Amino acid sequence: MAVLGNIIKAALEITDRVIPEASPVESQKDLLQNLLEKAENTEFGKHYNFSGILKENDVRAAFTEAVPYYDYDIMHEQWWKKQMEEGLPDISWPGKTDHYALSAGTTGKESKRIPVTDDMLDAIRKTSIFQILATTNFNFPADLFEKEIMMLGSTTKLEKSGKHYEGEISGIAAGNIPSWFERYYRPGKKIASIADWDARVDAIAREARNWDIGAMAGIPSWNELMLKRVIEYNKAKHIHEIWPSLRIFASGGVAFEPYRKSFEKLLGKPITFLDTYLASEGFLAYQSRPNEDMAMRLSTNSGIYFEFVPFSENYIDDKGRVKAGSPSLSLADVETGKEYILIISTVAGAWRYMIGDTIRITDKEKAEIVITGRTKHFLNVVGSQLSVIQMNNAMRKMEETFGLQIPEFTVAAVRHGDDYFHHWYIGAEGEADPEKIRVALDQTLKEMNKAYKMARDKALKDILVTLTKPDTFYAWVEENKSKGGQVKVPRVMKEQEFADWQAFADKR
Repeated sequence: MAVLGNIIKAALEITDRVIPEASPVESQKDLLQNLLEKAENTEFGKHYNFSGILKENDVRAAFTEAVPYYDYDIMHEQWWKKQMEEGLPDISWPGKTDHYALSAGTTGKESKRIPVTDDMLDAIRKTSIFQILATTNFNFPADLFEKEIMMLGSTTKLEKSGKHYEGEISGIAAGNIPSWFERYYRPGKKIASIADWDARVDAIAREARNWDIGAMAGIPSWNELMLKRVIEYNKAKHIHEIWPSLRIFASGGVAFEPYRKSFEKLLGKPITFLDTYLASEGFLAYQSRPNEDMAMRLSTNSGIYFEFVPFSENYIDDKGRVKAGSPSLSLADVETGKEYILIISTVAGAWRYMIGDTIRITDKEKAEIVITGRTKHFLNVVGSQLSVIQMNNAMRKMEETFGLQIPEFTVAAVRHGDDYFHHWYIGAEGEADPEKIRVALDQTLKEMNKAYKMARDKALKDILVTLTKPDTFYAWVEENKSKGGQVKVPRVMKEQEFADWQAFADKR
């Protein structure tokens, strides 16, 4: 009998009931006030007169009027660069910032360096606790709460660079887990500190049978490769021969659906898939209850203030940035079912910062969202207006129609003479005729998107489809950046990046 598990589960249920749950709208209003108060004496706060903003009757309106939208390049050049390179305190957040999260996101060779303050690490831990509390909504058995958790992220061994340390956010967060959690955390600090991803995964494979894993968390593609290595090394048919208690996979970083079929092939029995939204800028959202679309609850009381710009090409420039003067809404003003560009202000000193993601509000009262794509991954060169979520849905249809598994794909609008084509590279497991996929994919996109259908009747001449293996995408990532961690393949590429990708893929 799972005595300890019953105790832990009961404690979580009691805690979840007794902690007062403030309205997400009220939480956000209070949080903006607190952010401005804490940062009013920083250089950023003085520059934008936070003290004056705090005296206004409508603090939110004054804040949005005074502070412009920022993307990474401008925020870094004007503010973060001097605190990072010179070690200066009180630039965009009180105190010195000793850690920076490396964020390439996709396979770009130049990493962004996002500040990670002690306050942000506290906020990440707070949201993690709320996510643990929320597991009581899923009716998991008591013994699950005694099992270990595999958190496969980047290495916890950080690099010293000038006056600061840097690494990916998953490694920084794992290196700062509370002591009480260490008994549950796998692969453990020693293996997690191995810098080389392949060597780290080999170490996991060797130790796997010594662990009783009940839950896993991380980016699906890298967890899938890790599971394959563990299964192969231990000569097992599926992962449940090694970890029979595995019941949960908490996906993060990208939409999980493209990986579902290939992931499930590695299992011996069904598990629960949950979605999370941990970015280099913070822990933004987590799935708090069972729901069909894996919608996540925004972390509205843990160090991040959210704004929402209506998702429209009128408000996005050709580099995927929000245009100056574009309207922003608070959580109180958004509409369920509508799509928005996410803007954040945080306890790490990001202000009105465009994180680059688009989301759809699925439940305003519960502050629940799904990620629909990236502003830069919105394919609209010839008016086709394809979002990543539509591309993902089209790939699911191709899987069903042709009996394939398609965890990876990318597409670009390319020119041949005076004509535009959409060229798709599809990473598929299984055999199919590319021409049949081309016809079916084109028809599927026409049916789900009127703008695409109109574009196909005019400027978009046709689509091209090239089939390859998912491993081609992972090899591309390894050559251009590194394996594991937060790195992901872009779903949409610009022409030059696509030309580089095509040259690489066609050689394999």
